[in-house]
Amino acid sequence: MEGAVHGGGTTDASAFRECFSLSWKNPYVLRLAFSAGIGGLLFGYDTGVISGALLYIRDDFKSVDRKTLLQESIVSMAVAGAIIGAAIGGWMNDRFGRRTSILVADFLFFVGAVIMAAAPNPGALITGRVFVGLGVGMASMTSPLYISEASPAKIRGALVSTNGFLITSGQFLSYLINLAFTRAPGTWRWMLGVAGIPALLQFILMLLLPESPRWLYRKGREEEAQAILRKVYPAHEVETEIRDLKESVDKEIEEEGSSEKINLVKLLKTRTVFQQFVGINTVMYYSPTIVQLSGFASNRTALLLSLVTSGLNAAGSIVSIYFIDRTGRKKLLVISLSGVILSLGVLSAVFHETTSHSPMVSAVETKFGWLALVGLALYIIFFSPGMGTAPWIVNSEIYPLRFRGVCGGIAATANWISNLIVAQSFLSLTQAIGTSWTFLIFGVISVAALLFVLIFVPETKGLPIEEIEKMLELRALHFKFWEKRSLPDKSQSV
Repeated sequence: MEGAVHGGGTTDASAFRECFSLSWKNPYVLRLAFSAGIGGLLFGYDTGVISGALLYIRDDFKSVDRKTLLQESIVSMAVAGAIIGAAIGGWMNDRFGRRTSILVADFLFFVGAVIMAAAPNPGALITGRVFVGLGVGMASMTSPLYISEASPAKIRGALVSTNGFLITSGQFLSYLINLAFTRAPGTWRWMLGVAGIPALLQFILMLLLPESPRWLYRKGREEEAQAILRKVYPAHEVETEIRDLKESVDKEIEEEGSSEKINLVKLLKTRTVFQQFVGINTVMYYSPTIVQLSGFASNRTALLLSLVTSGLNAAGSIVSIYFIDRTGRKKLLVISLSGVILSLGVLSAVFHETTSHSPMVSAVETKFGWLALVGLALYIIFFSPGMGTAPWIVNSEIYPLRFRGVCGGIAATANWISNLIVAQSFLSLTQAIGTSWTFLIFGVISVAALLFVLIFVPETKGLPIEEIEKMLELRALHFKFWEKRSLPDKSQSV
């Protein structure tokens, strides 16, 4: 089987080098990946920029400054829009194609950016955030799916990780833009409006790129699909890839009636929900606020220190690109979650101590402020290379071709629902039970996520997408994680 070819250690060791050698060997693949990945950049920018913009929105709109609920709504309405965008995007992906879905997402990004930049009141601002959220929801599941379906198997993980890198780069860029406009007239309007530029750029680039070859093949447009695959794969691999894709599509057509069963089994294996409930977007949306809670009062200082955590997040994505096809998805997730649990424990302890030293003295305040920053940095260092990218990669790999858009949309919708719960409740939770207990809750959920990964999550590194489908169809849910570890080797020996 083809899985034996792509699963070997030598291939894994060279995947990172091969990914970057594409810049001269096959720039077409790299162009596909980075053009689609701009959706990830927009996703990251629009979710990250609000953390700094909110500090200045509160200064301009006194009603926002007075009402915690209004602040949470400005942050979380983008997430509410993302829930709808992911659900619609899943259906649109299967009906109209991956490329069309990305174009629609870009249009929504652009409209949302214009509305926010011109918003005369909090209501208009929230409306713009909903539009942006619709685009984020579509892009969050469509960009990795498009890249996954247009990538050679042995470097698929690394190329899909570039989407994760662009997400974190977008968040880092948002903090830089926030700092750049802190003294400009209109501050937050510039911060939010700049997002329209990459949306317009990606729209133009995607008009020049083809549809996903696997979607085209599924729709009976075989000649178009084969022409694209010949551009993506080396000459000696093309025929094998076309044959495997044809077998996969033929089998799906034969099994059209058993779709519900396959759907449920795959959906039970998704864990992007845990990606949110371990607290990542609390850190990204409210990072400056958390820094201020820890003792740094200045808006500019809070933004500057938050830039450190955002930069570490982007750096972690580069680590993911290197290790995802070497170490594997599952091991990276286990290491990532173990570190997340440790760092959330540190944050919980630090904020517990800050409340025990009231009123705060300057020296103690500064000490705990720096300790909190260290805790945030540790959290990002461990989260970003594993939980930051691997869930999106596996979700772009495991679903049957005929349901890949819908199932990916359902998984992304679940992700954004959990994101909304976290974003809408964080400030209220910190007021009700304290910051320390809030981070402790995230820590307990992280322990549950670690157990879930150990027991349920399959290893998919190095396997062609069609091979992954065959592997998962032969496997029910297993509750002994030590039995799961040997399965990737078995699949390679088939």
